[in-house]
Amino acid sequence: MDQLRPGERIDDLLVSNLRIIQDASAFCFSMDAVLLAHFATLRSQDRVVDLGTGTGVIPLLLTTRKQLEQIIGIEIQAVVAERAKRSVKLNGLQDLIEIICGDLRQIERLLPGYRVDLVISNPPYWPLTTGQVSPNDTKAMARHEVYCCLEDVVQAAAYLLGTGGRFAMVHRPQRLAEIFFCLEKYKLQPKRLRFVHPRLGARPNMVLIECMKDAQPGLTVLPPLFVYDGDTYTPEVMALYYREGAV
Repeated sequence: MDQLRPGERIDDLLVSNLRIIQDASAFCFSMDAVLLAHFATLRSQDRVVDLGTGTGVIPLLLTTRKQLEQIIGIEIQAVVAERAKRSVKLNGLQDLIEIICGDLRQIERLLPGYRVDLVISNPPYWPLTTGQVSPNDTKAMARHEVYCCLEDVVQAAAYLLGTGGRFAMVHRPQRLAEIFFCLEKYKLQPKRLRFVHPRLGARPNMVLIECMKDAQPGLTVLPPLFVYDGDTYTPEVMALYYREGAV
């Protein structure tokens, strides 16, 4: 197809006939993004910004949940942003989803005075001093804090939100203390939290967090989400990937 570049493929998102363009040699979306897209509280006619949108999978999936006013995806890598734009066009969603190639650390310049109802982010999880950094630049930036750190993401989210606005993020439980400290610094009060476990009896390897700007304290810890039952997805996870009756 004329939308594809060498090394790219078109994958089926299994809901609402959505498709996405990915490059197997670069970073492809993972379950983290799928879980986050369904965890975030979403209301009709919300305006949403996805910080570090990557493939653009979160904006695409959000369109299946509610009738939204606008979704903006911010992505620093020009090649990745261009690929996400082609995925948006492939699905005929150009009037709803806008992909901006830019640095979220310069959010005040990218979206001056812009206010949204929800900011969502699947940020890089690890500082550069942690683990082995991939020699593939695209994968390295997706996994390690090469161009932005946790605080950069939280600060950008806080800028985009007015009082009562929501920020949803997926991250690693190992950094939860740091996450809470950073959220408090920018007046983002954690309101909902859910741990994700690979399977029953295993430690959590992801945490989903939703915050509210300028809210009073009061955190609800939701029941854990288990991904696998033996070698297959649990019914809850299966229902996220194979949904019927989406908007």
